[in-house]
Amino acid sequence: MQIIDGFVALFGAWQPVFFALLGTIIGLAAGAIPGLTGSTTIALLLPVTFYLDPLSALALIYTISKSSDFAGSIPGILFNTPGTPQATATASEGYPLTLQGKQGKAMKMAVIASAQGDMVSELLLIFGAAYLAGYAAKMGPPEYVAVYFCAFIVIASVIGDSVIKGVLSTLLGLLLAMIGADAITGLERFDFGIDYLSEGLSLVPVLLGVLVLSEVFARVMDRTEIEEDRTIAPESENPSDRRVTWAEYKRCLPAIYRSSTIGTIIGMLPGLGATIACFVAYGEQKRVSKSDQWGKGEIEGIAAAEASNNATSGANLVPLLTLGIPGSTTAAMLAGVMVIHGIQVGPRVFVESHDLIYGLFAAGLLCIATYLVVGYFGSGLVGRAIALIPVRMIYPFIFITCFVAAYAVRQAVFDMFVMMLFGVVGFAMRRLALSVPAFIIAFILGHGMEAALRRTMLLDESGAMIFFERPIALAFFAIGILTILLRVRAARIKFRSTTRAATGTE
Repeated sequence: MQIIDGFVALFGAWQPVFFALLGTIIGLAAGAIPGLTGSTTIALLLPVTFYLDPLSALALIYTISKSSDFAGSIPGILFNTPGTPQATATASEGYPLTLQGKQGKAMKMAVIASAQGDMVSELLLIFGAAYLAGYAAKMGPPEYVAVYFCAFIVIASVIGDSVIKGVLSTLLGLLLAMIGADAITGLERFDFGIDYLSEGLSLVPVLLGVLVLSEVFARVMDRTEIEEDRTIAPESENPSDRRVTWAEYKRCLPAIYRSSTIGTIIGMLPGLGATIACFVAYGEQKRVSKSDQWGKGEIEGIAAAEASNNATSGANLVPLLTLGIPGSTTAAMLAGVMVIHGIQVGPRVFVESHDLIYGLFAAGLLCIATYLVVGYFGSGLVGRAIALIPVRMIYPFIFITCFVAAYAVRQAVFDMFVMMLFGVVGFAMRRLALSVPAFIIAFILGHGMEAALRRTMLLDESGAMIFFERPIALAFFAIGILTILLRVRAARIKFRSTTRAATGTE
């Protein structure tokens, strides 16, 4: 089996194993600290990956992502302050259990469901991605142009409440990706004579600014979170309130597998993400459940939310490794690390970097086992440690770390200014409700789309008519156009219903 080759690659040296375990621990801490999400932590640590071997770098980023997805539930359950947006659904059932002294039961159910959902998704990635990549490898530049078009349209129209704002965010990312040398001729453009821009905007300062610095600005503006008091309710003395009984586990098992399936399917669709998966799975389980405890501490709700949450983790890599299209912001940053280390993103990676990719999958399995053990026996300890850290101390530390990380890549003060500029840009995007994930994905994929488009135009003198000779390309174009038409239709229906409701109340 190919995954055995992955474990051989992972355990062939101490560094990949060490960074896989380190990433798991860092992810647990990052997810558990409100405001310090997995994406933020990955952006801060991107400069470190420059100095690691490819497998260690990828393992570090991937395991941070996986374990932080679970860890966001810890502050949500204990303090009703979700560490990640998707943990909001978990908090709606977990915090009432904490008020009843049953936080141990809630956190153990969360980690069990997370690990099982994550395992389902990871097995799909291990055994299904290479199979799909075999078909994707047969595609040429025209098909890839269509795939990029479809992905950008889907991401722009699905993320956020406004199709127009999603499209504008994507176009901004594509525009900034054009800075630097031309993909075909090598001629410099849009660099304004600045040497540092001759190779384009550096990935790390842009990500640090848009993702991290803008988040610091937004959190500092929200004084309520900085000044909030975090205390943990007393824990019940009843031993059964501190663990998940076999009867409770069997009752939650259908919810776990149903939600794992939902999370895996949604995770494979670019742009949807874990937050949507959580609320879809939570809502579906609430619909089919016969319990009347929803909103009062229903353990099935925790199982559904957490299983779907972590089920998106491995599934997000399926479009990245088969088509070269990241399914999420974290997958986009993982693609950035692959580019940094000269690894081709897309279906050819299974041929050219076979051991590396399956070593990454093995690191994912090691991460699941690690956070399952640590989370099951140590979630309470992590929560109590987080409660001792004043929120007002977190953001100054992140702020300073941003500047250190931006400077560390090229030892250039210019990159620090770029980061500050994009910190303001990211803050403005959040205020204007523009899509930061759509911007990031478009910025990272912009070079690939341009190169594919330019090569397509060189293949045939018929220009754009070449797309009508490629059925696969036409299918992807049709999917993209259909997606945006359906999104516009849904927005119009919502607007009409809102208008009728407002008219009826007057």
